[in-house]
Amino acid sequence: MDITEYSACGQDLERFLFLRSSPIAVKFLEKEEDIPAGAIRPKKDRGYHLALCQAFAMTRRQGMSIAMLKEDHWCWAPLIGYGLVPPAEEGDIPRMVENPEAARELEKEWPRLAHGKYAGTVIAPLKTANFVPDLVLVYSNTAQMRTMLMAIKYKEGRLVASEFDPIDSCVFSTVPVMLNRRYRLTLPDPGEFQRGMAGEDEIILSVPSEKLGDLVSALRRMEETGEGYTRFARDMRPDFPRPGFYKKLFKKWGLDAD
Repeated sequence: MDITEYSACGQDLERFLFLRSSPIAVKFLEKEEDIPAGAIRPKKDRGYHLALCQAFAMTRRQGMSIAMLKEDHWCWAPLIGYGLVPPAEEGDIPRMVENPEAARELEKEWPRLAHGKYAGTVIAPLKTANFVPDLVLVYSNTAQMRTMLMAIKYKEGRLVASEFDPIDSCVFSTVPVMLNRRYRLTLPDPGEFQRGMAGEDEIILSVPSEKLGDLVSALRRMEETGEGYTRFARDMRPDFPRPGFYKKLFKKWGLDAD
């Protein structure tokens, strides 16, 4: 897809799902000269540093395009995870694991990109981004996420698999997707809650850019067939109306069908 098509997808995601903030287009930059026009450099242009989760929040809520190179960061996790600095030595970072050996094993599995491969990242609202993203981050509530997972299941015929770490959401929502090109779910971590103002009810869907068109087309189909996000309204009552296949199954099993 080209930039115009990605922009249309961003608008459709917000419209179909009634999102409270814009999906984020994320692109990894090989060199500083690749920064697209109009992107803000926090340290160079504003004289301050940001945690990446703060930049995510400013992008999805305020519509800002932000480029984050090594000197712009104020948190260790993306610096290591994105390969902007060498890997940490053992013991440098607390892993919040009681057993030291288990902590070492967990550290081996921690996702990271090769040191020096990228110079940084640029992020922007998907609907206004002037670049083709590597991946897209969609912050949603659980009901909106359920709808997206239904769309993914319809298109892919399989479920989204994720592992959940309660910290380092800026790394877990991006690096594994860059490495394996699969959908992923991530919980906003405590830092993103405190400093990036993520809501207690928010969860992140990471979408490889090449899968975005399929996701949006499935959501569009669900809207057209009355199976989209707004179709499910609370309605607590006994003997509720049921689809025809329910009745066929209940008759087959000798149960009340009507």
